[in-house]
Parts: sequence; structure tokens; C-alpha cells
Amino acid sequence: MLLKLGVDISRLNRQIRRALKIVDGVYREVTGEEAVVTSTFEGNHSQGSLHYSNDAIDTRLPEKSPLTLEIIRKLKARLGDNYDIVPSNFCIHIEYDPK
Repeated sequence: MLLKLGVDISRLNRQIRRALKIVDGVYREVTGEEAVVTSTFEGNHSQGSLHYSNDAIDTRLPEKSPLTLEIIRKLKARLGDNYDIVPSNFCIHIEYDPK
């Protein structure tokens, strides 16, 4: 797994930190490349975002856009219902949000 310059994973809570290995594994399986974490708590996020409580990460979209759906499908299956996987035009947002 790679980190965008300036991204800090040291404050992530345990459950989202544990997800990092799964996220990287899915990216490697689908794209053949490492996942790139582009944001944790730093940066500007929506009010109430789980980024600010250290329970969310953003990852860079794959270069081949059709692979995004495959990544999302596999992440949902492997991480389970306690995680939300939300695609955007800029990233894949992954947060630990138990129901």
C-alpha cells in the first residue's frame, strides 16, 4: 500500500486500520497495483465525516475506470456490513460505520 504525500495513517482507529490490508489486497488482485491512500483525517471533508473521527480513508481510483466497480464489489464482500464503500469522481471512500 502506498500513501499520497502528506497522508498520515497513524491516527486511524483499529477497525479501519485493519481494513488497509484487505483494501490493498483487493487493489492488487483487480489492478495488479498497490492501493494508494489519498486521505485520512487531513484535508477538507463534509461536516460529520468519519474522516475526522479517524474511521475513514479515501483511495485513488484505478486508471482503468471499469475496474472501479470490481474493486467496490470485492471490498463490500470482504469488509462486510460494518464498512461503507462509496465511490465518487475522485476516489473510493471507505469508512468503518457499524450499524
